[in-house]
Amino acid sequence: MKENNPISLNDLAKLNKKYLKNNQNMIVRHALVSGPLENVSKSADHRSETRFAFSVDNKTMPATNQKSSGRCWIFAATNLLREIIAKRCKITNFELSQSYLALYDKLEKINYALETIIDLLGCEDDDRTLQFVLKNGVGDGGQWDMFVNLVKKYGLVPKSAMDESYISSATHSLNTLINFNISRFASEARLIYQEKGILEVRALQKQFVDKCYTLLLNSYGKPLEKFAFEYVDSNDKYHLVNNLTPLKFYEKYVGDALDNYVSLINAPTKDKPFYRSFTIQYLGNVVEGKIVRHLNLPMTRIKELIIETLKNGELVWFGSDVAYYRDREKGIWDDQSFDYQTPFSFNYTMNKGDSLTYRASAMNHAMVITGVNLIKDKPTKWKIQNSWGTTNGESGYYIMSDTWFDQFVYQAVIDRKYLSREENLAYDREPIVLKPWDPMGSLAD
Repeated sequence: MKENNPISLNDLAKLNKKYLKNNQNMIVRHALVSGPLENVSKSADHRSETRFAFSVDNKTMPATNQKSSGRCWIFAATNLLREIIAKRCKITNFELSQSYLALYDKLEKINYALETIIDLLGCEDDDRTLQFVLKNGVGDGGQWDMFVNLVKKYGLVPKSAMDESYISSATHSLNTLINFNISRFASEARLIYQEKGILEVRALQKQFVDKCYTLLLNSYGKPLEKFAFEYVDSNDKYHLVNNLTPLKFYEKYVGDALDNYVSLINAPTKDKPFYRSFTIQYLGNVVEGKIVRHLNLPMTRIKELIIETLKNGELVWFGSDVAYYRDREKGIWDDQSFDYQTPFSFNYTMNKGDSLTYRASAMNHAMVITGVNLIKDKPTKWKIQNSWGTTNGESGYYIMSDTWFDQFVYQAVIDRKYLSREENLAYDREPIVLKPWDPMGSLAD
């Protein structure tokens, strides 16, 4: 039997005596009475390096607000596409309907989850993959290729054609109801499969999807099959385009742009060689859609591609871990602006590969890169369009320091025209399939 190392009362007495001898502990303890850990660890030593000034700064429309929902990936992607539409139509302010896409994303994810459960009918109840699928359930989050699948199947609509509902902006209760019933489906399906076979399971699946469709329309609203696109351009000229379907709107105003984007990741872990493509088992939304595919590249190369994109007046959808070193009020993510070592004696750093391997960090939020500051051709900070409204940061825009960018940015979506021939070939190679719980399968929400 292995030896334990319990905390004895004698140990605690010694620790308490040592604690009381250090006056710094009293200062920190008093400070934490009325504020969070971040307030004690904030540092203004690098404040001059996080001003909102950029050498490459693409002018974009106002920041949007996902509110109490995990739809950042949809907001970021529609924010990128609306700039393409705005340039074609010469519109100065415009928004696509995030609610429209979120409704169909939820429906497709429900069916995708049921398909996965059916695929695992032969497994034991405690199978790790099955338990992972059930634990994660259906949420709001997603990845870039999942957005592409939605738009290619369902098209786009302006926000004027389908605005937000209360539930589209506050999805917790809806998700809880859906996921409880997905678990119930798994329980019933496994029993029915044993007693009556797969055809009866498929009948149960259809019945469940039908009920969910009704629930989602009641929650999000009924999408218009046809609508009019009405706007006034920057020359004060009025436009009205009637009888548009969502797919016609997408084809007319976006075209084939989505076909050219590829997802790049920076995952410096032992199991993921650079210049190889990867996919994740059981990650997706539209069953018949394209798989989620990433090309793993060094961060220096990803930065080069992002900078080239920005210099050409184009924006970049990207995913990062925004849980660390953030000042939400000022709109700053900067590891140099926080010091946890001095007040708490804790090391708050880890190399990027280990932080992924040991689950300290993973992508959890998607936004849009609109600018970068270059000094002697080297980036020092990045301008970010967020989707947390306009009351924080600079009217909803944020700064990421370059050192923070290195550590916590995991994914960027680039037009493949910027990739080298070798990189394009690497992206198109048969991808290595990662386990469902791999950190590169994390969803932005």
